[in-house]
Amino acid sequence: MQAIAINIGANTNEPGFRGPVDADGRFEYIPIPESRPTAETVPTYGDLAAHLKTSIPDDIAETPVHLDPEFPEYPHCERYSYGDEHGVKAGPLSDLSAGEYVFFYATLTVTEPADWLPPEWGAFLVGHFRLATDPVVPEAGTVPSDDRFANNAHCKRDPMDARVLLAGDPDDSRLYDRARPLSTPEGGTDANPVVTDLSGDSGRGPWWRRPLRFDSAGTERLLSLDGCEQL
Repeated sequence: MQAIAINIGANTNEPGFRGPVDADGRFEYIPIPESRPTAETVPTYGDLAAHLKTSIPDDIAETPVHLDPEFPEYPHCERYSYGDEHGVKAGPLSDLSAGEYVFFYATLTVTEPADWLPPEWGAFLVGHFRLATDPVVPEAGTVPSDDRFANNAHCKRDPMDARVLLAGDPDDSRLYDRARPLSTPEGGTDANPVVTDLSGDSGRGPWWRRPLRFDSAGTERLLSLDGCEQL
């Protein structure tokens, strides 16, 4: 068994702010803006605002969101699905098999001080899928007939651009209630042992933007982590 963790969510480039994380580990996942034309109407930041505690700036209220990954616990989502068009992530994700895991991590802004949190921002695991089936590699521009991906953001793009599509097992996939740190309490750019000891990544440079790979033992350890827990 193996797993791959990939970066998702709002950041200081898109749309200009990160989601928050509180002292007790509670956080809000904020998606990035939708950057491509879509074949149908997709939710906007304003549509999400009523469901979030995070204040959404007025100037992006009408901006469509790229709501991917899709967690059914989250507004305007239906299933556990994820798509990616970038080879640096789509390639490794395509090598996973049914029953293996993809973890999602986001950079979040710290809103309250706590011993386990970095002072300003950090990278945190926010959810995972256990794959219900092998990854789907669709034909270029062709929307799969599989209804598990009917609400996926990449399948709503015109043209569809995903190089890989993942479906999560609803019995073992979820958006977490509390964030699980990948950064040390000393600073957001400092990788903790989840990265440096369990993954194949050195923790040097902008590790918080890279796919992180975990073997079977590392995957089991990730699954055992609780919110707010430093390894």
